[in-house]
Amino acid sequence: MSEHNPIVKRLAFWGIPLSFGVLGLKLLAWWVTGSVALLSDGLESTVNVVAAFIAYFVIGYAQKPADHDHPYGHHKAEYISAVIEGVLIVIAALLIMKEAVAALEAPAMLDAPALGLAINFTAGVVNAVWATILIRVGKANRSPALTADGQHIMSDVVTSVGVLIGLVLVVITGYAILDPLLAILVACNIIYQGWKVISHSVDGLMDKAVEPAEEDAIKKAIADHASGSLGVHYLRTRRAGAATFVGFDLVVPAVMPVGEAHEICDRLEAAVQAVQPGARVTIHVEPESEEAHGVRVKFEGEHA
Repeated sequence: MSEHNPIVKRLAFWGIPLSFGVLGLKLLAWWVTGSVALLSDGLESTVNVVAAFIAYFVIGYAQKPADHDHPYGHHKAEYISAVIEGVLIVIAALLIMKEAVAALEAPAMLDAPALGLAINFTAGVVNAVWATILIRVGKANRSPALTADGQHIMSDVVTSVGVLIGLVLVVITGYAILDPLLAILVACNIIYQGWKVISHSVDGLMDKAVEPAEEDAIKKAIADHASGSLGVHYLRTRRAGAATFVGFDLVVPAVMPVGEAHEICDRLEAAVQAVQPGARVTIHVEPESEEAHGVRVKFEGEHA
């Protein structure tokens, strides 16, 4: 969980100096070669610097505890950061394409290709390791902003690999036009990656339900601990950054004492939180005379 998790914010912070270092390496590679593909790679890293700043500040804000104005917390701020990251990825791709199209008119052979490729390769390795760490930690802690930052950097790695392959082909074949052509192909791939980041983040902003496997686990937890009740219906879930919200209606005999119904609710809440750590569980207790509606949870002994 990224709620108040220091490792998430710490990784977001170290992403800032790292992004500056990688940007410096890529611009140096462009300076020694004059390659438009390497320049396009550097332009994407410029966006990475901006994205790193955004991710750090938004993650800090999202980890703030709930307050009077935001009683459900600030978790969704991470999705806003992820959407911005996706938009920045697309902007970087468009900048790459602009430079590449201009270079098609006058393709030029590279200066000092071996040195430039070596510098860019080093930057790519650093990015690949860092992106893997961000994605793994982001998914483990359900941090959309950290995961999107990792995916953004991984798209940068894809760019670097494509650029390296293209520049090697330029050196081997002598066809300078391969440099800008490859930059355009890389830009198209980056646009696709940016769209995936945006669409996933919009799902979070729109209160998308948990994954089917997670919902099945929640249903099983309820079914295994619903003894004493007559039925469970109107199950709904949503994910907001690191937080998971689960709600359902619990049917009990009309004559059941409030204290006894409350004990069942406590048992069910603990069961759901066992399969969804930290879940916010809301249970509405209803008498058996109420008509069932919504998603139903079936279990042995339920009232038909």
